[in-house]
Amino acid sequence: GGRVEMTRSGAHKLMLGFLFTCITMMFYCFSAPSFRTNTPRFPGPAPCANKSLKWQMKKDSFSTTKEEHCVPKVNLMFLKTHKSASSTILNILLRYGEKNGLKFALPSGRNDFSYPSTFTRMQVRDYRPGECFNIICNHMRFNAPEVEALLPDDAFYFTILRDPALVFESSFHYYKRVVPLTWRIHGENKLRDFLNNPQIHFDSEGFNSFYLKNLNFFDLGFDNTLETKDPIVDSAIRDIGERFQLVLIAEHFEESLILLKDALCWQMDDLLFFNMNTRRPTSVSQLTPELRAKAREWNGVDWKLYRYFNATLWAKVDAYGRKRMEKDVKELRQRNSEMAAICISGGMAVEAKDIRDQSMRPWQPVGESSILGYNMRSNIAQQYRELCRKMLTPEIQYLTDLGVNLWITRLWGWIKTIFS
Repeated sequence: GGRVEMTRSGAHKLMLGFLFTCITMMFYCFSAPSFRTNTPRFPGPAPCANKSLKWQMKKDSFSTTKEEHCVPKVNLMFLKTHKSASSTILNILLRYGEKNGLKFALPSGRNDFSYPSTFTRMQVRDYRPGECFNIICNHMRFNAPEVEALLPDDAFYFTILRDPALVFESSFHYYKRVVPLTWRIHGENKLRDFLNNPQIHFDSEGFNSFYLKNLNFFDLGFDNTLETKDPIVDSAIRDIGERFQLVLIAEHFEESLILLKDALCWQMDDLLFFNMNTRRPTSVSQLTPELRAKAREWNGVDWKLYRYFNATLWAKVDAYGRKRMEKDVKELRQRNSEMAAICISGGMAVEAKDIRDQSMRPWQPVGESSILGYNMRSNIAQQYRELCRKMLTPEIQYLTDLGVNLWITRLWGWIKTIFS
């Protein structure tokens, strides 16, 4: 009797897994057109670069320091790379844009621009030919000509990179249930088994395979299967350096933000943040030095990209002044600590099940609840209440507050719940 029950249970799980796979494939096909190298062109009037947006900066946003007197930049393109602390940057940008009445180019029906399809302006919600925006900051697969068509010509382009070994570990964990290539790997430590023999487990034609190799390079719009020594890679890195005025580095997050503040002529208040979309420590695979080296080798193009822009970041820090940077980083950390004491119940992130307000629970990967969130204090002074809520609001909820109808994202969430 017990053996029959186990057989039935196994068959039931197998059937659910099969149905989940089918629905995943169908959902993917309907919600994201297949990505191609040659992006379709859409007819339209003169590019947005020839237009100027009517916009009035609030007086208290101007820099009043003795060293400089500048006007804050408001036309911004942030390429939100995957698994690189980009959700924290997104929250900063959403707050800044909302506070100053800026115009966002937002996705339609979901929280990204039909990723992994290459970006086109027609993916923007309610887009009208020739329309101009201040800020683009949701996930996309970058496509310079289409992005340029939406922004004034003085737009500031920036992105963020992270050690590709850590990107790989995070991506492998987060997307494992939607990347069929990982399902064939048996054993307790799939990540280790993959890195010990990636050539056997990887297939560039596999569904969602881009999550497993050079993900940041893919996000930037390039071929993630190129070899490190391919001259196209060096050319691409030069192109990225010319296109993006600043590349932040996740491992030096505060220093990166201070450089961003300097480049955009922002104030320290504009940089305040809490870490968003972080994982429960026990869900993070601790990479041995050997596995870290293998992950960097496997993601060799991303590693080359990361090292190049890590060097450019520190060159910018030197130009900014090391002592000046230390002072500003200390101030930013102090301000963030003060805000945490004001806003966060218990002063730290908690597991999703422990978040009292369900509307503040972050989006979770399929089949688990490893992403942490926050409980907001109940006795917050009136002057901080709105800021605290916005600083603690996860991406999906914030986009909904801005008017994005995330029906595709929510449908996917419903499907995940059923099969988790």
